[in-house]
Amino acid sequence: MPRPGAGGPSTVPCTGDWVALHGVASGGAPVVAAVMERRSALVRSTASRTSQGQVLAANVDTVAVTVSLAAPLKHGRIERMLALAWESGARPVVVLTKADACGEVQAAVAEVSTVAPGVDVVVTSAVTGEGTDTLASVMEGTVVLLGPSGAGKSTLGNELLGEDRLMTGAVRGTDGKGRHTTAWRELLPLPTGGVLLDTPGLRAVGLHDAHDGLEQTFAEVERLSGDCRFADCTHRAEPGCAVLAAVETGEVPQRRLDSYHRLMRENAYAASRTDARVRADRERVKKDIARKLRATYTFRERQS
Repeated sequence: MPRPGAGGPSTVPCTGDWVALHGVASGGAPVVAAVMERRSALVRSTASRTSQGQVLAANVDTVAVTVSLAAPLKHGRIERMLALAWESGARPVVVLTKADACGEVQAAVAEVSTVAPGVDVVVTSAVTGEGTDTLASVMEGTVVLLGPSGAGKSTLGNELLGEDRLMTGAVRGTDGKGRHTTAWRELLPLPTGGVLLDTPGLRAVGLHDAHDGLEQTFAEVERLSGDCRFADCTHRAEPGCAVLAAVETGEVPQRRLDSYHRLMRENAYAASRTDARVRADRERVKKDIARKLRATYTFRERQS
Protein backbone atom coordinates (compact mmCIF):
# COMPACT_ATOMS: atom_id res chain seq x y z
CA MET A 1 0.00 0.00 0.00
CA PRO A 2 1.54 3.33 -0.99
CA ARG A 3 2.01 5.93 1.73
CA PRO A 4 -0.20 8.98 1.00
CA GLY A 5 1.71 11.45 -1.16
CA ALA A 6 4.90 9.35 -1.24
CA GLY A 7 4.78 9.06 -5.02
CA GLY A 8 3.77 12.65 -5.70
CA PRO A 9 0.35 14.27 -6.21
CA SER A 10 -1.04 11.16 -7.95
CA THR A 11 -0.86 9.19 -4.69
CA VAL A 12 -2.62 11.81 -2.56
CA PRO A 13 -6.05 10.44 -1.49
CA CYS A 14 -8.96 11.70 -3.58
CA THR A 15 -12.69 11.09 -3.85
CA GLY A 16 -13.38 7.43 -4.58
CA ASP A 17 -10.25 6.10 -2.87
CA TRP A 18 -10.23 3.34 -0.28
CA VAL A 19 -7.73 4.12 2.47
CA ALA A 20 -6.25 2.49 5.57
CA LEU A 21 -6.69 4.53 8.75
CA HIS A 22 -4.69 4.77 11.98
CA GLY A 23 -6.13 5.79 15.31
CA VAL A 24 -9.65 4.40 14.84
CA ALA A 25 -9.41 1.51 17.32
CA SER A 26 -7.75 3.65 20.02
CA GLY A 27 -10.47 6.27 19.81
CA GLY A 28 -8.13 8.93 18.50
CA ALA A 29 -8.59 11.11 15.45
CA PRO A 30 -8.32 8.87 12.37
CA VAL A 31 -5.29 9.49 10.18
CA VAL A 32 -4.86 8.23 6.62
CA ALA A 33 -1.96 5.76 6.71
CA ALA A 34 -2.06 4.39 3.17
CA VAL A 35 -4.06 4.53 -0.06
CA MET A 36 -5.29 1.16 -1.33
CA GLU A 37 -4.43 0.19 -4.89
CA ARG A 38 -6.79 1.82 -7.38
CA ARG A 39 -8.61 -0.23 -10.02
CA SER A 40 -9.21 2.92 -12.08
CA ALA A 41 -8.19 6.57 -11.89
CA LEU A 42 -9.28 9.62 -13.87
CA VAL A 43 -6.11 11.69 -14.29
CA ARG A 44 -5.41 14.97 -16.09
CA SER A 45 -2.34 17.19 -16.19
CA THR A 46 -2.24 19.80 -13.46
CA ALA A 47 -3.42 23.33 -14.12
CA SER A 48 0.17 24.52 -13.58
CA ARG A 49 1.24 22.31 -16.53
CA THR A 50 3.89 20.56 -14.44
CA SER A 51 4.90 16.96 -15.18
CA GLN A 52 2.69 15.73 -12.33
CA GLY A 53 -0.82 14.41 -12.85
CA GLN A 54 -3.94 15.35 -10.92
CA VAL A 55 -6.32 12.54 -9.98
CA LEU A 56 -9.90 13.76 -10.38
CA ALA A 57 -11.61 10.55 -9.22
CA ALA A 58 -10.61 7.02 -8.27
CA ASN A 59 -12.21 3.58 -8.55
CA VAL A 60 -14.75 4.76 -11.10
CA ASP A 61 -16.77 2.37 -13.30
CA THR A 62 -18.57 4.80 -15.65
CA VAL A 63 -17.45 8.23 -16.87
CA ALA A 64 -20.37 10.35 -18.08
CA VAL A 65 -18.83 12.83 -20.54
CA THR A 66 -21.42 15.61 -20.33
CA VAL A 67 -21.98 17.80 -23.41
CA SER A 68 -24.55 20.58 -23.67
CA LEU A 69 -26.64 20.82 -26.85
CA ALA A 70 -27.47 24.42 -25.96
CA ALA A 71 -23.99 25.48 -27.14
CA PRO A 72 -21.95 24.74 -30.27
CA LEU A 73 -20.31 21.31 -30.13
CA LYS A 74 -16.57 21.32 -29.51
CA HIS A 75 -15.18 18.12 -30.98
CA GLY A 76 -11.68 18.58 -29.59
CA ARG A 77 -12.95 18.92 -26.03
CA ILE A 78 -15.10 15.80 -26.39
CA GLU A 79 -12.10 13.85 -27.71
CA ARG A 80 -9.94 15.04 -24.82
CA MET A 81 -12.50 13.99 -22.22
CA LEU A 82 -12.98 10.63 -23.94
CA ALA A 83 -9.21 10.05 -23.91
CA LEU A 84 -9.13 10.72 -20.16
CA ALA A 85 -12.10 8.41 -19.64
CA TRP A 86 -10.69 5.51 -21.69
CA GLU A 87 -7.26 5.88 -20.06
CA SER A 88 -8.80 5.70 -16.59
CA GLY A 89 -9.93 2.12 -17.10
CA ALA A 90 -13.60 3.05 -16.74
CA ARG A 91 -16.29 2.91 -19.44
CA PRO A 92 -17.15 6.26 -21.06
CA VAL A 93 -20.69 7.31 -21.97
CA VAL A 94 -21.43 10.58 -23.78
CA VAL A 95 -24.49 12.33 -22.35
CA LEU A 96 -25.98 15.10 -24.48
CA THR A 97 -27.90 17.45 -22.17
CA LYS A 98 -30.40 20.26 -22.84
CA ALA A 99 -31.89 18.55 -25.91
CA ASP A 100 -34.91 20.88 -25.61
CA ALA A 101 -32.61 23.79 -26.61
CA CYS A 102 -31.43 22.11 -29.82
CA GLY A 103 -33.37 22.13 -33.06
CA GLU A 104 -31.34 19.38 -34.77
CA VAL A 105 -30.89 16.71 -32.13
CA GLN A 106 -30.43 13.76 -34.49
CA ALA A 107 -27.81 15.65 -36.48
CA ALA A 108 -25.98 16.44 -33.25
CA VAL A 109 -26.08 12.76 -32.23
CA ALA A 110 -24.63 11.74 -35.59
CA GLU A 111 -21.93 14.41 -35.26
CA VAL A 112 -20.92 13.31 -31.78
CA SER A 113 -20.96 9.64 -32.77
CA THR A 114 -18.21 10.32 -35.32
CA VAL A 115 -15.87 11.51 -32.55
CA ALA A 116 -16.93 8.85 -30.06
CA PRO A 117 -16.59 5.46 -31.82
CA GLY A 118 -17.71 2.53 -29.67
CA VAL A 119 -19.27 4.82 -27.05
CA ASP A 120 -22.96 4.99 -26.08
CA VAL A 121 -24.46 8.44 -26.80
CA VAL A 122 -27.52 9.30 -24.71
CA VAL A 123 -29.76 12.34 -25.32
CA THR A 124 -31.35 13.93 -22.24
CA SER A 125 -33.47 16.91 -21.29
CA ALA A 126 -34.26 18.00 -17.74
CA VAL A 127 -37.18 20.04 -19.12
CA THR A 128 -38.97 17.23 -20.99
CA GLY A 129 -37.57 14.26 -19.04
CA GLU A 130 -36.20 12.74 -22.24
CA GLY A 131 -33.55 10.06 -21.80
CA THR A 132 -33.91 9.58 -18.04
CA ASP A 133 -34.71 5.85 -18.24
CA THR A 134 -32.04 5.19 -20.87
CA LEU A 135 -29.49 7.07 -18.83
CA ALA A 136 -30.10 5.02 -15.71
CA SER A 137 -29.73 1.79 -17.68
CA VAL A 138 -26.23 2.61 -19.00
CA MET A 139 -24.78 4.01 -15.76
CA GLU A 140 -23.12 1.22 -13.80
CA GLY A 141 -21.22 1.12 -10.51
CA THR A 142 -19.52 4.33 -9.43
CA VAL A 143 -20.42 7.07 -11.93
CA VAL A 144 -18.43 10.29 -12.35
CA LEU A 145 -19.80 13.30 -14.22
CA LEU A 146 -17.14 14.97 -16.38
CA GLY A 147 -17.56 18.19 -18.33
CA PRO A 148 -17.20 21.99 -18.35
CA SER A 149 -19.22 24.39 -16.22
CA GLY A 150 -22.67 24.97 -17.67
CA ALA A 151 -22.91 21.56 -19.33
CA GLY A 152 -25.67 20.49 -16.96
CA LYS A 153 -23.75 18.02 -14.80
CA SER A 154 -25.49 18.92 -11.54
CA THR A 155 -28.92 18.84 -13.18
CA LEU A 156 -28.02 15.48 -14.68
CA GLY A 157 -26.88 14.26 -11.28
CA ASN A 158 -30.20 15.27 -9.73
CA GLU A 159 -31.99 13.27 -12.44
CA LEU A 160 -29.96 10.19 -11.53
CA LEU A 161 -30.46 10.76 -7.79
CA GLY A 162 -34.21 11.28 -8.19
CA GLU A 163 -34.09 14.43 -6.05
CA ASP A 164 -32.54 17.91 -6.02
CA ARG A 165 -29.41 17.16 -3.99
CA LEU A 166 -26.92 19.06 -6.15
CA MET A 167 -26.93 22.84 -6.55
CA THR A 168 -27.60 24.08 -10.07
CA GLY A 169 -27.13 27.47 -11.69
CA ALA A 170 -27.93 29.32 -14.90
CA VAL A 171 -25.39 29.82 -17.68
CA ARG A 172 -24.37 33.17 -19.14
CA GLY A 173 -26.26 34.10 -22.26
CA THR A 174 -23.19 35.72 -23.85
CA ASP A 175 -21.00 32.63 -24.10
CA GLY A 176 -23.06 29.75 -22.71
CA LYS A 177 -20.63 29.20 -19.84
CA GLY A 178 -21.70 28.53 -16.30
CA ARG A 179 -20.31 29.13 -12.85
CA HIS A 180 -18.89 26.38 -10.64
CA THR A 181 -22.02 25.47 -8.67
CA THR A 182 -20.16 22.30 -7.60
CA ALA A 183 -17.08 23.42 -5.65
CA TRP A 184 -16.01 20.03 -4.31
CA ARG A 185 -16.27 16.34 -5.07
CA GLU A 186 -18.55 14.02 -3.12
CA LEU A 187 -19.99 10.52 -3.31
CA LEU A 188 -23.76 10.10 -3.25
CA PRO A 189 -25.66 6.77 -3.30
CA LEU A 190 -27.90 6.22 -6.34
CA PRO A 191 -31.42 4.82 -5.86
CA THR A 192 -30.78 2.22 -8.60
CA GLY A 193 -27.58 1.04 -6.94
CA GLY A 194 -24.07 2.32 -7.33
CA VAL A 195 -22.66 5.71 -6.42
CA LEU A 196 -22.60 9.14 -8.08
CA LEU A 197 -19.42 11.23 -7.98
CA ASP A 198 -20.07 14.86 -8.92
CA THR A 199 -17.09 17.02 -9.90
CA PRO A 200 -16.54 20.76 -10.47
CA GLY A 201 -16.58 21.92 -14.07
CA LEU A 202 -13.29 21.60 -15.93
CA ARG A 203 -11.92 24.74 -17.59
CA ALA A 204 -8.93 22.83 -18.98
CA VAL A 205 -8.56 19.18 -19.94
CA GLY A 206 -4.85 18.51 -20.22
CA LEU A 207 -3.64 15.04 -21.16
CA HIS A 208 -1.34 13.11 -18.85
CA ASP A 209 0.14 9.79 -20.04
CA ALA A 210 -3.02 8.99 -22.03
CA HIS A 211 -1.58 7.11 -25.03
CA ASP A 212 -3.86 4.08 -24.65
CA GLY A 213 -6.86 6.36 -24.12
CA LEU A 214 -6.07 8.24 -27.32
CA GLU A 215 -5.81 4.99 -29.26
CA GLN A 216 -9.29 4.08 -28.03
CA THR A 217 -10.65 7.55 -28.79
CA PHE A 218 -9.30 7.44 -32.34
CA ALA A 219 -10.09 3.77 -32.86
CA GLU A 220 -10.66 4.14 -36.61
CA VAL A 221 -7.19 5.66 -37.11
CA GLU A 222 -5.57 2.85 -35.13
CA ARG A 223 -7.54 0.25 -37.08
CA LEU A 224 -6.54 1.69 -40.44
CA SER A 225 -2.89 2.06 -39.41
CA GLY A 226 -2.56 -1.71 -39.52
CA ASP A 227 -2.91 -1.52 -43.31
CA CYS A 228 -0.21 1.13 -43.79
CA ARG A 229 2.82 0.11 -45.86
CA PHE A 230 5.25 1.06 -43.08
CA ALA A 231 4.91 -0.17 -39.50
CA ASP A 232 6.15 3.19 -38.15
CA CYS A 233 3.90 5.28 -40.41
CA THR A 234 3.13 8.70 -38.95
CA HIS A 235 0.12 9.25 -41.27
CA ARG A 236 1.48 12.54 -42.60
CA ALA A 237 3.03 12.06 -46.05
CA GLU A 238 4.22 8.46 -46.31
CA PRO A 239 3.38 6.48 -49.47
CA GLY A 240 0.96 3.64 -48.92
CA CYS A 241 -0.60 5.22 -45.84
CA ALA A 242 -4.05 3.70 -45.30
CA VAL A 243 -5.10 6.54 -43.01
CA LEU A 244 -4.33 9.26 -45.55
CA ALA A 245 -6.15 7.21 -48.20
CA ALA A 246 -9.21 7.10 -45.92
CA VAL A 247 -9.03 10.88 -45.54
CA GLU A 248 -8.97 11.32 -49.31
CA THR A 249 -12.07 9.15 -49.75
CA GLY A 250 -13.89 10.91 -46.91
CA GLU A 251 -13.98 7.84 -44.66
CA VAL A 252 -12.01 9.76 -42.04
CA PRO A 253 -12.54 13.55 -41.78
CA GLN A 254 -9.40 15.68 -42.10
CA ARG A 255 -10.34 17.45 -38.85
CA ARG A 256 -10.32 14.09 -37.09
CA LEU A 257 -6.80 13.24 -38.27
CA ASP A 258 -5.57 16.75 -37.39
CA SER A 259 -6.97 16.32 -33.88
CA TYR A 260 -5.31 12.90 -33.59
CA HIS A 261 -1.92 14.39 -34.48
CA ARG A 262 -2.38 17.35 -32.14
CA LEU A 263 -3.40 15.30 -29.11
CA MET A 264 -0.75 12.62 -29.71
CA ARG A 265 1.89 15.37 -29.91
CA GLU A 266 0.62 16.98 -26.70
CA ASN A 267 0.60 13.64 -24.90
CA ALA A 268 4.13 12.80 -26.09
CA TYR A 269 5.37 16.16 -24.79
CA ALA A 270 3.72 15.55 -21.40
CA ALA A 271 5.29 12.08 -21.26
CA SER A 272 8.74 13.49 -22.07
CA ARG A 273 8.40 15.99 -19.22
CA THR A 274 7.44 13.16 -16.87
CA ASP A 275 10.48 11.13 -17.97
CA ALA A 276 12.69 14.17 -17.46
CA ARG A 277 11.31 14.67 -13.95
CA VAL A 278 11.93 11.01 -13.09
CA ARG A 279 15.53 11.28 -14.33
CA ALA A 280 16.01 14.50 -12.34
CA ASP A 281 14.63 12.83 -9.20
CA ARG A 282 17.06 9.93 -9.61
CA GLU A 283 19.99 12.28 -10.12
CA ARG A 284 18.97 14.24 -7.03
CA VAL A 285 18.94 11.04 -4.95
CA LYS A 286 22.40 10.09 -6.27
CA LYS A 287 23.78 13.53 -5.44
CA ASP A 288 22.30 13.39 -1.92
CA ILE A 289 23.95 10.00 -1.33
CA ALA A 290 27.30 11.25 -2.68
CA ARG A 291 27.11 14.37 -0.51
CA LYS A 292 26.41 12.33 2.63
CA LEU A 293 29.27 9.96 1.82
CA ARG A 294 31.69 12.86 1.37
CA ALA A 295 30.56 14.31 4.70
CA THR A 296 31.11 10.93 6.37
CA TYR A 297 34.61 10.55 4.91
CA THR A 298 35.51 14.10 5.94
CA PHE A 299 34.32 13.46 9.48
CA ARG A 300 36.36 10.25 9.71
CA GLU A 301 39.49 11.96 8.44
CA ARG A 302 39.16 14.67 11.06
CA GLN A 303 38.76 12.07 13.80
CA SER A 304 41.89 10.15 12.79
